[in-house]
Amino acid sequence: MLIPIRTFSILSLGLLCTALAYISYDSTLVQTATAQQSAPEKRPDAWYPRTEKVGPDEMFVVALGTGMPTPITRGQKSSAWYVELGNGDIFLFDIGSGSVENLFALRPEFHRVDKVFASHLHTDHVGDAAALWVGGWLSGRYTPLHIYGPSGAKPELGTAAYVEGLKKTYAWDVSGRAGILPDAGGELIAHEFDFKQDGGVVYEKNGVKITSFPAIHVLDGPVSYRLDWNGLSFVFGGDSAPNKWFIERARGADFVIHECFYTPEGLAKTLGWGLRQATFVSSYIHTPPSGFGKIMSEVKPRLAVGYHTIRSPGLDQLILEEIRTTYDGPLAIANDLMAWTITKDAIVQREVVSAERVQAPPTTQGYKEAKRSGEARYSEFTNNGKWAGYKPPPLPER
Repeated sequence: MLIPIRTFSILSLGLLCTALAYISYDSTLVQTATAQQSAPEKRPDAWYPRTEKVGPDEMFVVALGTGMPTPITRGQKSSAWYVELGNGDIFLFDIGSGSVENLFALRPEFHRVDKVFASHLHTDHVGDAAALWVGGWLSGRYTPLHIYGPSGAKPELGTAAYVEGLKKTYAWDVSGRAGILPDAGGELIAHEFDFKQDGGVVYEKNGVKITSFPAIHVLDGPVSYRLDWNGLSFVFGGDSAPNKWFIERARGADFVIHECFYTPEGLAKTLGWGLRQATFVSSYIHTPPSGFGKIMSEVKPRLAVGYHTIRSPGLDQLILEEIRTTYDGPLAIANDLMAWTITKDAIVQREVVSAERVQAPPTTQGYKEAKRSGEARYSEFTNNGKWAGYKPPPLPER
């Protein structure tokens, strides 16, 4: 069983009158409401797959991956965030290496998992796109998988080129499933937009609006996102040094995720780097804890969520101490399979408890009836290699 992260905020007496971030052993309640607002309904201590439905006015968020490119461990996969809304929509923000394992742990209805919003094209942010594409197709998705993402400094560095590369790389895989799986589920569609746009709408449907804005990380191209729906707001920052766009676009949002990287000293110690290299990486192309705290002090979210570091007791303490030098508001340092239910009145934090070995839920009637054509065929050479000592059962009619 995963152990929930207990995050405490030490606030001044004045702040306690208006905001509260505390842990109870019934559930983790991060409440930034005034005392006049009612408490949320009692929920189970943990979130168990397929035992609860997202309420009509709720937003449900799960950290599928909170770690680094390496190591990818059983406890921490690379960047990925699951957002399910009360209107039935599901969105993924990043799909980094290893994260599909945690997506499967949720046992979602895969016909609804068809949209990925990539912050940038590092493997720890998009490395499991192919696993989602094919694994989701096998598990119930019978419509195309859509990948939204930014352009680059050159066409070959943008999301459209990345998606075309995936299609070429996995042509054998997809072609071999033709006729067995629904045709449309094998399609992969890129939606590339200009990374320079500041607050441009990249998705708007069913009452949901998602906007993008630039980030600063390694090369031109990275972005962050804001999702607005039903009076609730979710902001996701991929990798970035502190930047003006994030502060302007995230200000006052309900649930705000931003990377909270190592301190220079922590990175040097963990990876055995020299201090100059560690300082450049942690503080010039990423955001160290003190920078994260400064950003959140400007943004003032209902809940600030830090991620993108390796969780260990020694580093956790160092990170928290640095954040608290610049930020004293509601805070969570995310770990894989933390979950939050967000309403206008409260934010309830729990852990996902799932079996080690899970199967996707049963496919829908729509999946079973979806068009299948162009069944793959062997060449005469391969057909002649079949062993006469084995006779397969006859195929049922479609």
